[in-house]
Amino acid sequence: MAENLEYYKVFYHVAKCENLTAAAAELSVSQPAVSQVLKQLERSLDTKLFLRASKGIRLTEQGQILYEYVREGYEKILLGEKMVSSMLRLDCGELKIGASDMTLKYYLLPFLEKFHEQYPGIKVTVNNAPTPRTLHLLHQGKIDFGVVSAPFEKRQNLSVKEVRELEDVFVAGRKFIQYKNRMLDLQELEELPIIFLEGVTSTGTYMGDFLRHNGVRISPEFELATSDMIVQFALRSLGVGCVVRDFAQEYLENGRLFELRFNKIIPKRQICVVTEEKACQSRAAKEFLAMII
Repeated sequence: MAENLEYYKVFYHVAKCENLTAAAAELSVSQPAVSQVLKQLERSLDTKLFLRASKGIRLTEQGQILYEYVREGYEKILLGEKMVSSMLRLDCGELKIGASDMTLKYYLLPFLEKFHEQYPGIKVTVNNAPTPRTLHLLHQGKIDFGVVSAPFEKRQNLSVKEVRELEDVFVAGRKFIQYKNRMLDLQELEELPIIFLEGVTSTGTYMGDFLRHNGVRISPEFELATSDMIVQFALRSLGVGCVVRDFAQEYLENGRLFELRFNKIIPKRQICVVTEEKACQSRAAKEFLAMII
């Protein structure tokens, strides 16, 4: 193999043009410089690559075989450079995000819409999962960043930016109207049919820890997969639903649901954008992060 891969660049252009002068023009070098490179390449490979022709030069049998391989490799390199430039211009590329139903619906969607309008060539993949799963995907390098709700374990090398406040509430329908406009003690939740999210989620973890810290022990009547479904159960008075306010806001405003009031305030928490500090972000990821943070 020739020590200097630049030889093959010259060889490619000469073989394609079949003319030293034309190749030199494409390469923006002198014709003698091109001739010298070809001689060095032939010396390195110990074979003749070109023969003189009536209107220029032509490849020998060995030269033709070499050209087929060099052409394929060199043109793939050119295509690779073109693709990299295209990605840097955000004409193409991929953005991989991790987000829960809540963070997607009540924070990310407007930004995703704006980003898609500006950069329609970028493929956007959203891994829809609870906070613990999103953090796991981030650690594995399967997503560029996560948009999650606190609380979560803030391990080393994790960059966290708080972007929006969240408020957890208990909501109920007409069957529980006797609790409306009353100041309740948290202990009274133990006597009510409570509707919680199933599985390990940041919302479930946060509210479970808050209630236990205040000496409240509950056994949920229903454990459901999504907050939207909790709201639907609450609308049918199947229990008192524990959700982030955003999910129930429409029904709280039109009076179909009401919020239970307690003599102890449930502390607010945050939606956070999390990234790996040492991760090499794509141009698309950097652009989107600059938009949302």
